[in-house]
Amino acid sequence: MDGVSLSVIIGAVSVAFFHTLLGPDHTLPFIMLARARGWSMSRTLVITFLCGLGHVAGSLLLGGLGIALGYGIGALESAEGGRGAWAAWALFAFGFAYMVWGIRLAWRRRSGLALHDHAGHVHVHGHGDQEHAHDGGSGSRTTFWVLFAIFVLGPCEPLIAFFMVPASKGNWTLAVTTAIAFTVCTLATMLGIVALGLAGYRRLRFGRLERWSEALAGATVALCGLAILFMGL
Repeated sequence: MDGVSLSVIIGAVSVAFFHTLLGPDHTLPFIMLARARGWSMSRTLVITFLCGLGHVAGSLLLGGLGIALGYGIGALESAEGGRGAWAAWALFAFGFAYMVWGIRLAWRRRSGLALHDHAGHVHVHGHGDQEHAHDGGSGSRTTFWVLFAIFVLGPCEPLIAFFMVPASKGNWTLAVTTAIAFTVCTLATMLGIVALGLAGYRRLRFGRLERWSEALAGATVALCGLAILFMGL
């Protein structure tokens, strides 16, 4: 491997790391929703991994299609920008809807009543202000699929250039190697931050405010969407 190729790969790894580290949408939704939904650490990391893989694969698929159809990097980056806006609005809409549902659920818990979904069977629990979370159920599956769809729709803009420039010159070995390095670094960073963040968040106890965990999770997800739209994060 020559020096130029090595520099490209190192550059891809560095960009992937900081792109993931500085993008709250890559990690915060999983941390907040895991706490609110009562997901185990292993379940949270699997969901994070699948969403991250879909996020990167979507851009790689678009890049490969662009090369096959003869589109330039500029055209694909423009398309990625459009996808990014749609994904950010979808993330905001999902977070806002989840927040509204969380507020409604918190008020039910305030009166000692809360609805719970066990594999499609909905019933009422009376448990005052105590935290009651379930790892699984149709609600968790729906949450995963919505998140997965949003992450597949959401672009991974830095990867396009790193993949397309060597691929357009016929250097498929470098293109594939760079894509793999970018993907591995992105996923490893997401998993590491989510694992550390969730472990720390679980140590916090909010007492009576625990019933607002779903509302807080939804608000955080919605803010992530707004941060992408208006701050370019």
